Amino acid sequence: MKRVQLSVSYPDRFVHPIQRRIVSDLPITRAELLMWSPTEDATTLLWCDGDRDATAQAVADVESLVASNFVEDADGTYAFLRQDDYEFPAVLLELVADARVIFLPPVTFLETGDVQFEAVGESEALGAFHEELSALGDLTVERVREFERRDSPSRLTDRQRAALDAAVSVGYYDVPRNGTVADVADALDCSSSTAGELLRKAEAAVISDYTETR
Repeated sequence: MKRVQLSVSYPDRFVHPIQRRIVSDLPITRAELLMWSPTEDATTLLWCDGDRDATAQAVADVESLVASNFVEDADGTYAFLRQDDYEFPAVLLELVADARVIFLPPVTFLETGDVQFEAVGESEALGAFHEELSALGDLTVERVREFERRDSPSRLTDRQRAALDAAVSVGYYDVPRNGTVADVADALDCSSSTAGELLRKAEAAVISDYTETR
């Protein structure tokens, strides 16, 4: 199973109304479709990197909108939207429905006009989907990796996970720091040099994965 990160730029006739507003004149650079219902009466959770007013303006052109609710946080605004239809073109919805792949949230709309998303499936199915979507827009494959069912995609060994767990338990990552590498070594019953190496490799894996997925 492969996990593929894709970016597509659609011609104007396929552009979602929310993205059209973001590209045009709003103080929003990114909108993330976090969750969506599998039913025709679309219920979605959207997040925008703007305030409540800007987010409300971003969804104002969604003609199928029945109800909305907005919740601001420190980084942006969540929008709970209930629609009586999806605003994506029928040809695109049919392609998604017929694809033999699964789509992972979020679907990200950028002010550049690009749409980013991830799909999971077998190589043959992903290849067929790629070919069909390429006929509808300018498609770029940004990343391909093996799909892992674990919550964390970081490729940590069991020993590295144990080192991180021990570091948290002894207060190594507290602010201010309460634990030391020696404390981690005691918890793992190993030398301080070994504990330090385990932590460095685990931290490198986690940070690398985080920056790549961003």
